[in-house]
Amino acid sequence: MRLAERLRKDWFLVGIVVAIAGAKLRPSVGVNGGPLKPEITVSYIAVATIFFNSGLSLKTEFADSRLHASPSVFCSDFNQGGWWK
Repeated sequence: MRLAERLRKDWFLVGIVVAIAGAKLRPSVGVNGGPLKPEITVSYIAVATIFFNSGLSLKTEFADSRLHASPSVFCSDFNQGGWWK
């Protein structure tokens, strides 16, 4: 297998190696209060990205059934909440 094909196949591993090498060469970029602001980036943006990516990988049949259930659960909860006021 040629090198370009191998790199294309293992792109995620190559990206991890590049990120680790970059962190080793310039650790000041990722410190608290640095340009990447890891206290914000990791807390909010990374978590939101992980959930977004996992949502993209859902099968459409499962997503359609969940979307159908959400409004009906909301309406039933909303209607039952007004019974005793």
